[in-house]
Amino acid sequence: MSNEIVIYITEVVKSPLCVSTEDGQIVHDAIAPFIRGGKPIVISFTGVTTLISAFLNSAIGQLYGEFPEDRIRELLSVRDMAADDLELLKRVNDNAKLYFQNRPAYDKAWKEEVGDEE
Repeated sequence: MSNEIVIYITEVVKSPLCVSTEDGQIVHDAIAPFIRGGKPIVISFTGVTTLISAFLNSAIGQLYGEFPEDRIRELLSVRDMAADDLELLKRVNDNAKLYFQNRPAYDKAWKEEVGDEE
């Protein structure tokens, strides 16, 4: 498809290292408007050398708190990812879905575990 919209992660974060939540947020902020507008978007991980879950949680995981799962699946595609990174992405997505399905219970459990400092 010649008119598909592709976002190259390395161009967005200006690095092959995808390790910070701040960079993940930048990627999220580039993706979310397309999903909100109902436009298909492809994100390419070409050139990414290091990828961690904190980045993916911020970039993609939080989308599950904003959009229904079927909308994300319909509009967001990922390509050029190593097999082990695809497994990591699946774990991030599965955890995000569980979290956002019952956010108050997860937040309560977290506060009980680490203490309520607010």
